[in-house]
Amino acid sequence: MSEAITLKERIEDRVNSGILGQWYAVAKSSHVQPGKPHGVTALGRNLVLWRDNAGAIRCIEDYCPHRGARLSYGVVHEGNIACGYHGVVLDGDGRILRVPAMPKCSLEGKKALASYPVRELADCVFVYFASVEKPEAPELPTPPELADPEWTGFLCYSHWACNYRYALDNLADPMHGCYLHANSFTLAFGAKQDHMKLEQREDGFLVSRVEQAGENFDWTDMVVTQDGSYCRLDIPYPKAAGPGGVFRIIGFTTPVDDTHCMVFFWRLRKVQGLAREVFRFMYRTTLEPRHWAVLEQDRVMLEGMPDDARKREMLYQHDIGVARIRQLLNRQAKAQIAAEDAALTRAAG
Repeated sequence: MSEAITLKERIEDRVNSGILGQWYAVAKSSHVQPGKPHGVTALGRNLVLWRDNAGAIRCIEDYCPHRGARLSYGVVHEGNIACGYHGVVLDGDGRILRVPAMPKCSLEGKKALASYPVRELADCVFVYFASVEKPEAPELPTPPELADPEWTGFLCYSHWACNYRYALDNLADPMHGCYLHANSFTLAFGAKQDHMKLEQREDGFLVSRVEQAGENFDWTDMVVTQDGSYCRLDIPYPKAAGPGGVFRIIGFTTPVDDTHCMVFFWRLRKVQGLAREVFRFMYRTTLEPRHWAVLEQDRVMLEGMPDDARKREMLYQHDIGVARIRQLLNRQAKAQIAAEDAALTRAAG
């Protein structure tokens, strides 16, 4: 019994901190300016990002191997990162290139820090966090809309003081839209009673309302893969919102630590030509503040929940999407822990 409880606790801890062997969004591309280091925390790890001489983003631990100072407090030097404390220079692979205070120092040339693969997609920076069974980075899971020139939109980023699982649960719960967002521009319509249905897919699941479609935030497509996860949902738009079809949201969430997360939402419409420019103008001048107001409603609600809310909650039929996302995360964590234990056993033997 004690072993089963220990495994359960390990699974819970791994899910809370973030599944490894996956890509996570960690910053907007505009956060990483040429010549300036940018520090972030993701999955409990402090990282520093910067652009090398070719403009590519590099990522290593935000830790100087000399005395432990934050490299993000330093400077970019000839495409590498230099610590602001004593000037130690490291490259994008975490190797010490120079110790300016002592030429020919024995530290030069040593691989001192972990480095992380980086990809940029649609104005966003993704970092790969390796696992025992997946040390090499796979292809970045790319929502088709972000690679399709017929779609246009904007990326918004926010930092929330809650575990990232609360953000995932919120997305897997379409029923909250007609209550929490009842006074918003686009989500003020639709019935407040319904049942939910769940369609399982190879890459996740679709959770949707049974009796209602096209009125509100009525469904969520949760894409859950071994290499990374994201969601998509549509919000019907009235003609007053300008040209284009439905308003599509593509969302990624990244754990910072047990009580904080980052959320990244692309707000998209499929529209071309002059209508495209009209939509982009309307978004910046009129629609963007309304969308931020809706996002803030989610943030305030989730941040107000206790960190251990899952231990006391009483779920019902509407929560089938919430239950499913938790099941998938637990399954991934369990398999990952088993792989790590097997690797330790091999090493010991």
